[in-house]
Amino acid sequence: MSQPHESAEQAQPRLMPLPEEHWDARTRTLLATAARDPGGRIPNIFTTLVRHPDLYEQFMPFGGQLLRSGRLPGRLRELLILRTARNTGAQYEWGRHLPLAKATGITDADIDSLTEGPEARGWTDLERHLIRAADELNGHARLSDATWEVLAEHFTDAELIEIVMLVGQYHMVAFFLNTTGVELDPGFDSTGFAEGGPTHG
Repeated sequence: MSQPHESAEQAQPRLMPLPEEHWDARTRTLLATAARDPGGRIPNIFTTLVRHPDLYEQFMPFGGQLLRSGRLPGRLRELLILRTARNTGAQYEWGRHLPLAKATGITDADIDSLTEGPEARGWTDLERHLIRAADELNGHARLSDATWEVLAEHFTDAELIEIVMLVGQYHMVAFFLNTTGVELDPGFDSTGFAEGGPTHG
């Protein structure tokens, strides 16, 4: 049985975003292509992760492939990401992805249902199984045969791989965010966020 998650919020971040006055030439080059928030602000996740420039340089193309160039429909991708954020207690991840999720058609009612899990009312059968997949990967680090078989009826081999890698990627990001205490950026909120993942036997 999984243990309860500690609060994702730290009294103060363990690692602060790297201040602009400390950016060297390489840091400026790496951050030049980072997505910016309204007003030109670079999100805290990037200005914190760039403290490890070699890792940042390799991480960004991988994360971008899954987020912007993946094979999964946007709605399904964001359902998986938000459920993963909820399962891992990653408030930053949840808050940053709410606008992306809503842009794909995910409603406030869907967001409420995500905190309840796969048995909540309103899901299609496919969505129910995808949310269950996120929970199984969180709790057991693998998909059950039953879940795999259902998903295999709807997705190609490449898409099945992407489902697993997407959830794994956002687990890794959650570990980084929760451990370092990255603070949610101005203009974003964590409406509907509920810390702590589901209980798995």
